[in-house]
Amino acid sequence: MAITVGDLIKELKLEELNSFDGNEIELVTADLNRPGMQLAGFLNHFANERVQIIGKVEHQFLNTLDSDTRRERLEKLLSYDIPCIILSRNLEPHVELINAAEKYKRKLLRSEISTTKLTSIITNYLEEKLAPNIIIHGVLMEIYGIGVLIIGKSGIGKSETAVELIKRGHLFLADDAVEIRRIGQDMLIGNAPELTKYMIEVRGIGIMDVKSLFGVGAIKIDTDINLVVKLEDWDPDKDYDRIGADEKYKEILGIKIPEITVPVKPARNIVVIIEMAARNHRLKAMGYNAAKEFNERLYRHLNG
Repeated sequence: MAITVGDLIKELKLEELNSFDGNEIELVTADLNRPGMQLAGFLNHFANERVQIIGKVEHQFLNTLDSDTRRERLEKLLSYDIPCIILSRNLEPHVELINAAEKYKRKLLRSEISTTKLTSIITNYLEEKLAPNIIIHGVLMEIYGIGVLIIGKSGIGKSETAVELIKRGHLFLADDAVEIRRIGQDMLIGNAPELTKYMIEVRGIGIMDVKSLFGVGAIKIDTDINLVVKLEDWDPDKDYDRIGADEKYKEILGIKIPEITVPVKPARNIVVIIEMAARNHRLKAMGYNAAKEFNERLYRHLNG
């Protein structure tokens, strides 16, 4: 989904300082630029595709310039194809800045927020909205604070497992379609698409609203994805991992997430197994690995 200058204005309640519309200009990067070097006359490697922030330092620097120099520097800056310029701290724009913005048709905006805080807010907003994303077939739950993505073929029992997990006090996020965004270099955030938010489908019953049935305490809007649980039909000829020493991963949007395979057959309590998997993942995150501990005990036993 494209993010525009208009979206940024609405989200941050920015004040529009000139008559140029420009609200449909698309933002292509979450990186921002404070054009100190550019205002000093150095325009090599100018990141003009970024939102430009003029804070107190840049504003004070412009005050030190005479009117002709200020006009020249600002016209050079705004001659580049920039999406918009935002003044922080309710700073008063220089006449030369207003004129240059009108001449080159650049959106000029203002915020009352301090420069550092404004930069952080805009960066976080754009990183979330511009993040790479994908939709995966599965169920997303938060179990003991661990975001668990449950996958497997249709009819394997993912939704029924989710219902039982909800009844046991765990948080529901998405069923059938899970929307996943990559944030930064190592984080995946999952949620439900707007169309199916809070909805779950159980064969034989149909669509149910988890929020209405179980209350707001049973749902969550989004969560980090920390663990993938793959459900599959039990194969008696397959050698399933019984110790857990060999860690497997599922790559989603370039990030590797720990994955376990849980074979499904009558009399196996899949819900309890998934709860144990979530608890075990928390222990590993805290530095304790039961499989490694067992191997070390076995080694000590065999070697006297």
